[in-house]
Amino acid sequence: MAAKQRVAREKWYQRGSAPYEHVTPSLFIAKYVLLVLMLIISIGPFVWQLSTAFKGASEDIYSFPPRLIPDAPTWDNFAQVARIVPIWDYGLHSLYVALATVVTNAVFCTIAGFALACMQFRFKKVIMGIFLSTLLLPGEVTLTSQYLTVKSLGVDNTLVGVWLPGAIGAMNVLLMAVSCRMIPKEILDAATIDGANTWQRIRYVVWPNVRGMVSVVALFSFIGAWDDFLWPLVVLNDPAKYTLTVGMQYLQSNFGANPRVVAAGTIIALVPIIIIFSTMQRYFFRGVEEGAVKG
Repeated sequence: MAAKQRVAREKWYQRGSAPYEHVTPSLFIAKYVLLVLMLIISIGPFVWQLSTAFKGASEDIYSFPPRLIPDAPTWDNFAQVARIVPIWDYGLHSLYVALATVVTNAVFCTIAGFALACMQFRFKKVIMGIFLSTLLLPGEVTLTSQYLTVKSLGVDNTLVGVWLPGAIGAMNVLLMAVSCRMIPKEILDAATIDGANTWQRIRYVVWPNVRGMVSVVALFSFIGAWDDFLWPLVVLNDPAKYTLTVGMQYLQSNFGANPRVVAAGTIIALVPIIIIFSTMQRYFFRGVEEGAVKG
């Protein structure tokens, strides 16, 4: 019996975890206190915003401790947002940009990732270094050059101009390159020997094995395009073409004295993201965890 316990203890240590019987009550309590604290920090602002959106004008939203359950929940704040801002038009604009961003990132980042990971060509390391260097710069640094490029192409103040800089993300290309690199070289070589060209290898060998990572890229691309505020604000000057996030800024500037309406607008902008992530989370985590080739 002692030998079995020693073997079990060694296995626990090899996994990097202490045996369960060594977890003291104080450590157990500290672990859950930390989890609760992280939970409050993570979702606390959203819960407070949601509560504020449903509170009437007579309720105090700044009371301490905060009262998260409204005394008389009301939809008036949401109705006022709908009367002031053309939500459906702005939402469709954001949806067009987000879907276009998802398609281009899923397709072109897969192709670029395959090229960086599985093909040999001159200046490959230089190109990889350029991709990595772009991740070191904040987006505000390239804002002026992006605007000048979009303006020179004649697509400023259009949804195409909003979509174009995010059509291919450097991080997404690197994610797809890592996923493609996990595919055994022997499989690609076998496809080449069988007569498959580059596009056929991508279609029949690479794509089935990187679909999980593509779902991760698609989800990141959709959320990034939907939530983007600064770039649409810069490139669009016609209020009729605003995306939802820029349109909601109108509430902040004109109804800053009524945070209930601002909170309602924020919740409206968040609802599509919540729906998308809740329906796609299994594909997201599967894409993060899955390996290269499935048996």
